[in-house]
Amino acid sequence: MTGSGRPEREVAVLGLGKSGTSVAKLLLSRGNRIYASDAGSSPTVEANAAQLRALGAAVDVGSHDLARIASASRVVVSPGIDPLNAPVSAARDAGVPLVSEIEIALESLTDSRVIAVTGTNGKTTTTALIGHLLRGLGVDAVDAGNIGTPLSEMALRPKHPEWIALEMSSFQLHDTPSLSPEVGVLTNLTPDHLDRYRSTEDYYADKERLFQNATPRSKWVLNADDSLVNQMTEEVAGEKFGFSTRTRSDAWLDESTGMMMLRGDELLPRSELNLLGDHNVANALAASLAVSIADSRFATTDALKQIAEALKSFHPLAHRLEIVGDVNGVQWINDSKATNVSSTLVAVSGMKRPTVLLLGGRHKGEPYTGLLGAIRRSVKKVIAYGEAAGEIEKDIGALVPFERLGSDFEEVMRHARETAQPGDAVLLSPACSSFDMFKNYEERGATFRRLAMMKE
Repeated sequence: MTGSGRPEREVAVLGLGKSGTSVAKLLLSRGNRIYASDAGSSPTVEANAAQLRALGAAVDVGSHDLARIASASRVVVSPGIDPLNAPVSAARDAGVPLVSEIEIALESLTDSRVIAVTGTNGKTTTTALIGHLLRGLGVDAVDAGNIGTPLSEMALRPKHPEWIALEMSSFQLHDTPSLSPEVGVLTNLTPDHLDRYRSTEDYYADKERLFQNATPRSKWVLNADDSLVNQMTEEVAGEKFGFSTRTRSDAWLDESTGMMMLRGDELLPRSELNLLGDHNVANALAASLAVSIADSRFATTDALKQIAEALKSFHPLAHRLEIVGDVNGVQWINDSKATNVSSTLVAVSGMKRPTVLLLGGRHKGEPYTGLLGAIRRSVKKVIAYGEAAGEIEKDIGALVPFERLGSDFEEVMRHARETAQPGDAVLLSPACSSFDMFKNYEERGATFRRLAMMKE
C-alpha cells in the first residue's frame, strides 16, 4: 500500500517462459499485484498462465494490453523480447522503468554472494564451472541466470543459497542496474546478436554494464588475451585479475609443461581436464581464478587442491563441444550452442581430425569469411543448410569444399554420414541461431544426437 492508503500500481511481466513465470510468482509472494502477458499461445505458455491466474495474477495470452503496461509501476522484460516490440515501446514511451527478472530477484537475495559472468563465448561453461568448484569446496552454491535456471527460483527458496554463479547475457545486463557482484568475470568480446543490436558498439555497451557499479573494492577476472576486454576495462575501478592461455598471468597455461597455473601455484595438468579445446582451458582458468579470489577461505593450499579435484570431475555441458559418440570410427560432436561465428571459429580451430562441418540456421548478421583459415586447416567439407545457407555459400562456398542443402535436417545428417570416413569427425557448430528449423539450440542438438546414433 502507498502512504495514502491506495494500492500500489501493479507490476507488468512480459513473457511467460521460465523466467517470466518465476519472477511473477516471486512478485506475487511479495504482495505485488501482477499483470502478465505473452504474445504466444503454446501449451507451455497456457500452463504457466493457468498457474499465475490461480495465484491471483491477471494474465493475457496471445496479446498484450498496451495501456495497462504503460500504466504499470515497472515492467519486467524477458530477455527474449525484442526491445522494439510494441509492449516494450509502450512502457518506454510512458516512462515506466524496464527491469530484468534478475533485477527483481536480486532485491530478495541480499544474503547471497554473487559471482557474475558475461562475455560473448564461454560464459555458460565458465558459470557452470564456478558453481561446480564452489560446491567442490563444500559451500552451498547454485548456477542461475542465462544458464537456464531463473534467479527468481533461488529467491523463492525458503533458504537462499550462500553463493550464486550467475550467467548474464547482454540483454539481461541492459535491464539489471543494481548488479554489483562479489566477483565479475568477462570471458571475451566478439561481435554477436547483430540481428538485435544496431551495431557492435551497442552490443559491447551492454556487456560493459557488468562494471556499472564498480568501486575500488570490486574484483574483476578478465581475459588477458583479449585486446577488446583490456580496452573496455582499462579505466574500471577495482582490483583486476587476468587469465591467459598464452602468457604468464594470475591464472595461465604453461605450455612448456602442460600445467595450468593459479596465482603462482600449480593447479592441474591440462591432460587431466576433460574438456576439448584451448578455449575451455581458458574457461577453467577463469572459473578457478574467480573462485580463488572470492573469499580468503578459497585461497588456501587445501582449497587449491579441492579446486583441482573439482576441475577433474567436471564434464562438458550438453551442446557445447559434446562428444555424443563414435560410430564406425567417426566421431560425432554436438556444438549446437555455437550460435555465432566466433564460437564456431573456436570449435573448428580445436579440431584434430579431418572434419565435416555443419553450418547453418538463421543468419545473425555476421560474415562467415572469418572461418576460412580454420576451415582450410581441418575441414574436409562444409555442409550448409537452413535459412543461412545462401549467405554461407556467398561468403565461403567457392573457397572450400562445399555442399549446400535445404531445411531437411535428416538429409543434412545423411550427407554428413556419407561424407565422413573412419578417423573423421562430424561437427555440428552452426554459427547461426536455430529458430528457422528448431525451437531452440537444445532441440537442434538433441536432434543431432539422435540422428548421429541411429543405426544404418
